[in-house]
Amino acid sequence: MTDTALTCRGVWKLYGPDPKGFLANRESWASDTDIKDAGYVTAVVDATLSVSRGEIFVIMGLSGSGKSTLVRCLSRLIEPSAGEVMFAGRDLLKATPKELIELRRHKMGMVFQHFALLPHLTVLDNVAFPLEIQGVPRKERETRAREMTALVGLKGREHNLPQELSGGQQQRVGIARSLATDPDIWFLDEPFSALDPLIRREMQNEFMRLQSVLHKTIVFITHDFDEAIRLADRIAIMRDGRIIQIGTPEELVLSPADDYVAEFTREAPRTKILSARAIVRAKRDGEMITGEISADSKVAEFAKEVEAATGAFAVRDADGELIGVVDRAALMSVLIETAEAS
Repeated sequence: MTDTALTCRGVWKLYGPDPKGFLANRESWASDTDIKDAGYVTAVVDATLSVSRGEIFVIMGLSGSGKSTLVRCLSRLIEPSAGEVMFAGRDLLKATPKELIELRRHKMGMVFQHFALLPHLTVLDNVAFPLEIQGVPRKERETRAREMTALVGLKGREHNLPQELSGGQQQRVGIARSLATDPDIWFLDEPFSALDPLIRREMQNEFMRLQSVLHKTIVFITHDFDEAIRLADRIAIMRDGRIIQIGTPEELVLSPADDYVAEFTREAPRTKILSARAIVRAKRDGEMITGEISADSKVAEFAKEVEAATGAFAVRDADGELIGVVDRAALMSVLIETAEAS
């Protein structure tokens, strides 16, 4: 994940009489007081982020934090008031309506909380619909639609109508439809939040399976931190339209930027987030080594083995270099912190 797929710089979204003019006529960015006094409502404030190719980048926050507005600004479904959004070698804010249509048809996939399936079309026709809009011949688009339907586990359901499917199956159709055009970037705005908990978990598993096959660049919106840490390579936490902190789940837990982030991550399952790298200590002279652990292994993956051993475990990085050891004491400190947080 070294190439940058999407970048936004200084993106604002204000609601009011002339937000673009209001921001453009200022020598410096407006304060909250300035914005309120001028009669504007803030949705996104000076957002800057970059998403690497092949990364699952999660934007999260409570209701009203601006996360959904931001992702719509990134795809320009909502017109930003100021800023720059770089994608596919161009600033989307300068793209013409025709260019945007082409980008959305060929380069972007989108899945939202509400499935928005066409009720009179079969599963196959729903999945093939974006290709029909592109003018792809029927035989070619149906072949692609069958491939995507099978990919999301709905083989045999091609001729069902949406009302004949469960909620989870309908969302799978929505996912297959969004992938039919083989998009370069995939926007998902709380795609599983309307599902029952068990189905939601199943869809998270399915999502991770698909990503292991497709390696898409993904911007995923959620208000659920458990979902975020399960899916994300990195997370951006938003509050009141602002990005408060961007980091890996481990970075957010170990080094929260402020009390808000600390509270957000307080009950996070540390054993599933923290890696051996995060809890190592230096090896002592003559210390007995019982086994070895990869530095990137999560605590939950080696907890039982370490707890049952009398000695320490050597922790090695990807190059095989010893970076320290992990023992029962280090393990217990994580377990105690987890218990105190819950």
